[in-house]
Amino acid sequence: MKIAVIGAGPAGMTAAYQLSKEIADVDVYEASSCVGGMAKTIELWNQKVDIGPHRFFSNDNRVNEIWLELAGKDYDMVNRLTRIYYKKRFFHYPLKPFNALANLGVLEAGRSLTSYGVQKLFPVKDASSFEGWVTHRFGRRLFEIFFKTYTEKLWGISTRELNADFAAQRIKKLSLWEAIRNGFTNGKGNTHKTLVDQFAYPHEGTGIIYERMASHVKKQGGNIFLSTPVQRVLTRNKEVYAIQLKDGAIREYDHIISSMPLSQLAERLPDVPEYIQHHAASLTYRNTVIVYLNVQSAHLFPDNWIYVHSNDLHMGRLTNFRNWVPQLYGNEKSTICALEYWCYEKDEFWKWDDEKLIALGKDELARTGLIGNAAITDGMVYRISRSYPVYSADYKTHLQPLEAHLSAIRNLHVIGRYGAFKYNNQDHSILMGRLAAENILNRADHNLWQINTDYESYQESSVITKTGLQKVAEA
Repeated sequence: MKIAVIGAGPAGMTAAYQLSKEIADVDVYEASSCVGGMAKTIELWNQKVDIGPHRFFSNDNRVNEIWLELAGKDYDMVNRLTRIYYKKRFFHYPLKPFNALANLGVLEAGRSLTSYGVQKLFPVKDASSFEGWVTHRFGRRLFEIFFKTYTEKLWGISTRELNADFAAQRIKKLSLWEAIRNGFTNGKGNTHKTLVDQFAYPHEGTGIIYERMASHVKKQGGNIFLSTPVQRVLTRNKEVYAIQLKDGAIREYDHIISSMPLSQLAERLPDVPEYIQHHAASLTYRNTVIVYLNVQSAHLFPDNWIYVHSNDLHMGRLTNFRNWVPQLYGNEKSTICALEYWCYEKDEFWKWDDEKLIALGKDELARTGLIGNAAITDGMVYRISRSYPVYSADYKTHLQPLEAHLSAIRNLHVIGRYGAFKYNNQDHSILMGRLAAENILNRADHNLWQINTDYESYQESSVITKTGLQKVAEA
């Protein structure tokens, strides 16, 4: 049996890794020059950095087992510190009641609690949008302070036009009272992903997990084809049989696992009905621009990353890579900061040259006051196309016909953030990859489209600690 995996991100590499334990003929095709996708690690100014902040946390034993197989003992538990920057003040996130009260002031805090009370008495009628969903759980005032600006920066659309699925996946069961309770108990016993205060992180960066997966695939006889984009997946009689590369070469396979952008896959299949092409073209993705800055100080601010809610700054998130593990920076005395910006392909911002973006980043980082008088000596821009699937209000109208069309094609397995049009974390994608492999190896019948949406249903629960896996009661 020969297997092709399109895309070497967390989902694709996990599928290939699991398959290679039993099958030698596994070929991975990656359009870029390295594995890891958005979870890759790069070298910069004699240090290592990720493509934005990539913490790993899961309660699913199936995911944790795989991660630990690859990490071995080469990881540490990192104490998480994240804050929200809003109106030149810093709010701890997860919420710490006294910190929030001090920053908001008694009057604003009173307004926020009153707003929450009003919401409980007179709840919003429509919770199908992100705005309605969050307002229902936190009240309108807290929604406007802590959710609206950042979310609109990320997605580039009004929170009223953003489907509530984004909140349901990322915020899930979190409410104001759960956040307050967590603040008073310092997170003891908490397993809500939004609130966890510690996470596992590899010494060599997130990307080492997927690099080790690739090494295993090659050792078992498989191939990793880098800088080799797949142009089309070929079918006959509603069954996949081959891929076509950009140079026109055709290679035949028994199963094909795809994590290429879903809209591209659907548009490039043979004999795609016009209505399917329309739905594929109607799905949109958000692009990411990361500006890395080398700041000449080893002691800037304590956060792993900061959410930037102030609307006078264009950046949406700021990462300090010196606050992860010391193996990333070694003997270097500087700090690498990563400023994240988001835009659409059609936006003028996407076309800005590197010098202009670096100048913007330097100005905005200085304006936060976080680096004092420290000099910024270097800058680098990293662009990621189609990094976020946009959950617009009507996205399901377009996604569901695509799911039905692709599900009818035998031996095609669609996974990953890009591939399944899901706003996956690493653990979601790792699980998708594992289950895709099980579908092929064991003739299991996992519904891969459901991963993320019902991810709280674990077979067996565990958490990663410094000494390995620790089993916990079923979620």
